[in-house]
Amino acid sequence: MRKLVLTFALVLSVAPLHAQQDGAADYPDRAVKIVVSVPAGGGVDTVTRIFAAALQQRFGQPFVIENRGGAGGNIAAESVFVAEPDGYTLLASQPAPITSNVALYKKLNFDPAALEPVAVMSKFPNVLLVRPDFPARTAQEFIAYAKANPGKVTFASQGPGTTSHLTAELFANVTGTKMLHVPYRGTGPALNDIVAGHVDFIFMELASAFKLHAGGKARILAAATDRRLESLPDIPTLIELGLPDFTSDTWNALSAPPKTPAGIINRLNEAINAAIKEPGTQARLQELQILPVGGSPHDMAALKKRETERWSKVIRDAGIPPE
Repeated sequence: MRKLVLTFALVLSVAPLHAQQDGAADYPDRAVKIVVSVPAGGGVDTVTRIFAAALQQRFGQPFVIENRGGAGGNIAAESVFVAEPDGYTLLASQPAPITSNVALYKKLNFDPAALEPVAVMSKFPNVLLVRPDFPARTAQEFIAYAKANPGKVTFASQGPGTTSHLTAELFANVTGTKMLHVPYRGTGPALNDIVAGHVDFIFMELASAFKLHAGGKARILAAATDRRLESLPDIPTLIELGLPDFTSDTWNALSAPPKTPAGIINRLNEAINAAIKEPGTQARLQELQILPVGGSPHDMAALKKRETERWSKVIRDAGIPPE
């Protein structure tokens, strides 16, 4: 009996020790910084601010946004990679810095695979968006025009290795067209030049493209989805146009520095999933035509692996040399 009592006492003494060691018991007890991998404006930034507000309300501590765009998200990712693994510095990013950039850069000053997955916040279906005065009025005409004008059609992206870049490369490969890549430092600058007519098209998430399309400032010709979008029932999918399995979406995720304690990761993950269930969050995301995702850190790790393999193949097939 005495042995059982001692064993029980030992278990009770070890439990709070584990909680203290993983840093989760009192987390967070001060402001948390979320480093966003793109400039202010656009999908990643917008979504992160929605969830940062929800996290702040849940935990009662500030979740402060710091925008650090550039180098396809690498600048932000590197700064988080070397931060203290205490949960007070997080990365909010598009897929590129945590997936495809390993195939696009000769050397990265961080290991994308070592960044700890927290949660995928959201995803957006991508659409083919052209400048308002582009001569092609339909997706079929667009493909025909690109084939008739090799190397003359320009496409914008949010930066090398971003989903907008690689989706356009995949599109060029499967349609047998040759087009010129014009990279930008984020969504805002790229869309500004689409509207101004300085660049011909971009594969852009629906959330950012829809308002431009509805306002006549740019035109959506096709959706990179497996079925027509409810908000754009007259716009065909690229699959309908003869490009089998051509789908593309952009997702936004939270990551933490390597070796961040599992207890902290789990607290953040639970808070993200709880925020997704809140009516206010759902209404705001629906208004922006953004799809909530959530899921476990394991789910995000599996997605990272799949996307790294998929887009690395696109990069190799397109013959894109690493920078």
